[in-house]
Amino acid sequence: MNEHLSNDVVLVTGAGRGIGRATAELLAKRGASVGVVDVNEADVASTVQAIEAAGGKALGLAADVSDRAALLAVAERLAAAFGPLTGIVNNAMWIRYGPVDDIEEDVLDRMLAVGVKAAFWGVQALLAHGSKNGAAVVNICSPVADLGMANTASYTAVKGAISSLTRQLAVELGPRGVRVNAVTPGAVPTPGARAIVNEEGYALRRRQTPLGRLGEEAEIAAGIAFLLSPDASFVTGEVLHVDGGISVKSM
Repeated sequence: MNEHLSNDVVLVTGAGRGIGRATAELLAKRGASVGVVDVNEADVASTVQAIEAAGGKALGLAADVSDRAALLAVAERLAAAFGPLTGIVNNAMWIRYGPVDDIEEDVLDRMLAVGVKAAFWGVQALLAHGSKNGAAVVNICSPVADLGMANTASYTAVKGAISSLTRQLAVELGPRGVRVNAVTPGAVPTPGARAIVNEEGYALRRRQTPLGRLGEEAEIAAGIAFLLSPDASFVTGEVLHVDGGISVKSM
């Protein structure tokens, strides 16, 4: 096992499946103690089981990340189990696509709650239960924050907010020794994404990506792990595109 993060305690939201799970497993493989947060208890248990079976350390923490008190509480539990947090990955998201004129209030409220409010609560949880020797935040952004895409108005609004928030918090929290960065994944066929993007949609994304293929969960996890690691100790306020080049290609 690579011990590069052996002194780290990291909370990962949306860690039951997809990129969140891949990130939790990679961080644990590199020696970190990982808090596995997801609203689905069965998915939490599955991720924790996989990490422990591989010799890693994890704590399952089922919670709705849009609930401020719940997220602060699970951070407190993680700190009590493994020590002060050194990082948080604000990965959880709830997504629905559709034309702007069809957006329902309850759908928009839920997307903003999980996608934006939860990022605020995650940062607050890290500050309340984090290491006094510095810590790191990694948010998850999207190419749509810069490019736009049909039928993604609410998702674009969420990820645009995260992009701006990342840069602002880097300035605000830098004097406190907290680094704040984001990773922008390209098209990755995670279980959640497959529920809203069909094969035709993925074929289009493949054609639009300069590398000519879709991304893999592990590739995004590697970018997140880098930003949490000592190798990124002088990196803050950055949005790292792990997207196969889609964000720089003219459509």
